[in-house]
Amino acid sequence: MLHSILFDHMFQMPLSISEKLLRPVIVYLALVVLLRVFGKRELAQLNPFDLVVLLSLSNTVQNAIIGEDNSVSGGVIGAFGLLAINWLVVRVLFRSPRLTRVLEGRSTVLVREGKIDRRALERESLTREELLQIIHRQGFEELDKVRSCCLEPNGTFYVEPFDPSIEDKRHAELLSRLDSLQKELRRTRGLQTAEEAAS
Repeated sequence: MLHSILFDHMFQMPLSISEKLLRPVIVYLALVVLLRVFGKRELAQLNPFDLVVLLSLSNTVQNAIIGEDNSVSGGVIGAFGLLAINWLVVRVLFRSPRLTRVLEGRSTVLVREGKIDRRALERESLTREELLQIIHRQGFEELDKVRSCCLEPNGTFYVEPFDPSIEDKRHAELLSRLDSLQKELRRTRGLQTAEEAAS
């Protein structure tokens, strides 16, 4: 008897299977649209406030996904619904680059040829200090060593250095000049030695 009550409590669902499948699909699609509307910054988790929002999202939508159902069966069906809609969306986006651009958006160039694009920063609600932190995290000390910095649709930052950097070019030019001076010096010494030997 106790075994039967426990079994019923764990696996009996107060909601229908169709509702359990529909709820995660609706919440998933709503979150995709909302994250697209509110921008790539939310995905980048740039400051504690953005992180709090993302962590709170899962708790906020939990009841919308599971409803009043705490059963194991309900959880498994809800998880299946989420994974299924994600699998379907990934396959559709893989086959349609145009739809991918519409849903994900395009990357935003924040730095061009070592210069910050202030309009792009404003569009993404980024401060100059936040951008410099990102560049420092990528291993660059100064902005003039960065050819470009892009905020990708998935919230990651791609930083491309000058190749070679301005300092590396100057260093290479200096070495080249020193090398030519050494050759000139050797040639001059060789001529002096030849003149001394002849006299």
